[in-house]
Amino acid sequence: MEKDLDPQETAEWLESLEAVRRAAGPERADYLLRRLATSSRPVNTVPTSEEPPYPGDLALEERISAYDRWNAAVMITRGSKHGLGGHLATYASAAWLYEVGFNHFFDGEHDQIYFQGHASPGIYARAFLEGRLSEEQLDLFRREPEGGLPSYPHPRSMPDFWQFPTVSMGLGPLNAIYQARFNRYLHHRGIKDTSRSHVWAFLGDGEMDEPESTAALTLAAREGLDNLTFVINCNLQRLDGPVRGNTSVVQELEGVFRGAGWHVVKALWGHEWDGLLDSDELVARLGEVPDGQFQTFAASSGDYIRKHLFQGLDVPYSDEDLRRIVGGSRAGHEPRKVYAAYRRALDNRGAPTVVLVQTVKGWMLGSGIEARNANHQMKKLTQDEFRVLRDRLRLPVPDEALEGELPPYAHPGPDSPEARYAAERRRALGGAVPRRTVVPRPLPEPGERAFRALEKGSTQPVATTMALVRLVKDLMKEPETGRRWVPIVPDEARTFGMESLFPTAKIYSPLGQRYESVDRELLLAYKEATDGQLLIEGITEAGSMASFAAAASSYATHGEPMIPFYIFYAMFGFQRTGDQMWALADQLGRGFLVGATAGRTTMTGEGLQHADGHSQLLASANPACVAYDPAFAYEVGTIVRDGLRRMYGPSPEDVFYYLTVYNEPMPQPAMPEGVEEGILRGIYRYAEGGGQAHLLASGTAIHWALAAQKLLQEDYGLGVDVWSVTSWSELRRDAMTSSGVPYLRQALAGARGPVIAVSDWMRAVPDQIRPWIDQPWTSLGTDGFGLSGTRESVRRHFGVDPRSIADAVFKAVEEQSRS
Repeated sequence: MEKDLDPQETAEWLESLEAVRRAAGPERADYLLRRLATSSRPVNTVPTSEEPPYPGDLALEERISAYDRWNAAVMITRGSKHGLGGHLATYASAAWLYEVGFNHFFDGEHDQIYFQGHASPGIYARAFLEGRLSEEQLDLFRREPEGGLPSYPHPRSMPDFWQFPTVSMGLGPLNAIYQARFNRYLHHRGIKDTSRSHVWAFLGDGEMDEPESTAALTLAAREGLDNLTFVINCNLQRLDGPVRGNTSVVQELEGVFRGAGWHVVKALWGHEWDGLLDSDELVARLGEVPDGQFQTFAASSGDYIRKHLFQGLDVPYSDEDLRRIVGGSRAGHEPRKVYAAYRRALDNRGAPTVVLVQTVKGWMLGSGIEARNANHQMKKLTQDEFRVLRDRLRLPVPDEALEGELPPYAHPGPDSPEARYAAERRRALGGAVPRRTVVPRPLPEPGERAFRALEKGSTQPVATTMALVRLVKDLMKEPETGRRWVPIVPDEARTFGMESLFPTAKIYSPLGQRYESVDRELLLAYKEATDGQLLIEGITEAGSMASFAAAASSYATHGEPMIPFYIFYAMFGFQRTGDQMWALADQLGRGFLVGATAGRTTMTGEGLQHADGHSQLLASANPACVAYDPAFAYEVGTIVRDGLRRMYGPSPEDVFYYLTVYNEPMPQPAMPEGVEEGILRGIYRYAEGGGQAHLLASGTAIHWALAAQKLLQEDYGLGVDVWSVTSWSELRRDAMTSSGVPYLRQALAGARGPVIAVSDWMRAVPDQIRPWIDQPWTSLGTDGFGLSGTRESVRRHFGVDPRSIADAVFKAVEEQSRS
């Protein structure tokens, strides 16, 4: 408010606040201000008198909603005969939140919608009514081996239907925020006009307990993401009980979001409350009733409600009226209320909006389910319960259809008014939702120049981390694909040698740069710009992964293939955000994840919580992850070039690459001839030495192996071959799936003598290939926790220094000779 509309009132309030400060101290004054800022009356933001006219045919929409409710319940119940289950109560609670969106808001061409995972049966039911899914497909819900529907939103399982995986709760809200930010990023950089795109995230109040759910709220407000709306279904129940038994989750969430800078729209009470909420006393009581008690009211008799909620108030309603109003009259069950809330949310500008909608979990499914703590675990309805539901929904399902073992699906027919109306609304709003569309758009291969520099090698010590960063910097200069690179860093870009990108590519900020950088006189000064290319996320690996997911799936979400390059401390990748990487695989994301400063012994002095010796093992468990542990700069270049071909070429694959690189500067050899296939498939002989034993090494361990090879020759006259293993996990996958001779055995064909594997990872990483090694096997690694110390001392501690390796090789050769 730019102008004070009542200076006298303002002066009185300030005088009162000053009096509090003098009498009770500044802490008391601060407390009162915070209470005012984070609390408000528990009433609807849009009162009934201010609701806009409803734009649709409400009678038809109620019929459509009835069919969707019925078929969602039938689908789950029919599946229960196979012991598969499903979730009845979530969609029953949220049905109108989606129906109003489908009919009036969701833009099929431009919007991105994060559907609540447990509500998937209702989304399938809507698609069934629209003719997008068949009765046979609904009958195969949760029966994917038979070609059926996945339990939750899984793009990998339904790549033409779902866009975003959301059932790992907490990731949906986080990813939605960064998706909205990425839409702005594309727009500001001139890659795509996303001004019409809006991101919707449908969430549960219990889901908001996940730390990821609220982790990026201030980012959304700070960057003014008014292209984002959260819809939080406040049915006051978690999976097994009240969300806030002793307090109010709506008031708590309102305070959290207002404090973070969001617009808050509350849609709490149905129209039948209008005659009650004129009482300030009742409104005050509602603000004090804890959710656990209100849940009890919702499932109680009118007499109980009158005695415990309305005691002393003149309420002109019968006990039956009170039971009906308090038990079920919620804004989330009335399309007019939902429409008014959505309309207000989209009219808000300058900041994101959260719509807090109150509902009853299990609504319309009967008194045995509605508002009951156990309703999340209820997987089916009885035939008698279906009869009650049919009557409440007023559906033309005859009694005889409910006499069998299983309830029938209901469809009004493809030419019915309901089906035609639903189809017309979706045509007007840009087509079907949800829908995932991929139009092949291969990117041209980059030129040879950037890769040739790495193939030549360097006598000057260069860390593979630096080699990779230099390669990406050169690839960002490519005329056609350079602008499609999206470098993502969770702070410490300078640690990874990326400061040279600051003045050229610049750091993305929707505000530009409103300050003079303290290092502005330096050549590599910090530089922000509205069209900046770098995403410097701050100290948040979770936020960085959310940005990566948005960029990695842009080829489908926006039809714009982008090349995300996310570089991070290796320890804080798969260990900290492995859940997001699993969801990334589900979302069919493509791009490069880079675990820098990798290994358990290369981080000098950092110790237990920084030294990474297991991420390659964690990466091997992700089926979509192509994981490499390159030793030399030319290996890095070869892998990146192949990754660009596989992910962005004429026949793109739904995989993402994970490279671990090291911060230990070492001389970089030139690329030998004929090793490209071995690099990509996982192994090649780097240094022949006589073949009496074979040292297999990955990453920085190749240098220890080469030093051990020299020691063995000088001290024992023992000739050992050194092999570079670029990917233990790719060798394993090939061996497990090969119909012929696995590549590992092809590469080692004719090799005699024991095999000793060494890496800067725990021994389980190289042990992945043990079943396909025919010679005696020894693995060396860095099992246990990392510890602070020099590289040399820590390697001696783990027994992977050159002398320890040489001793292990000599022992293996002796044992083989004795046998």
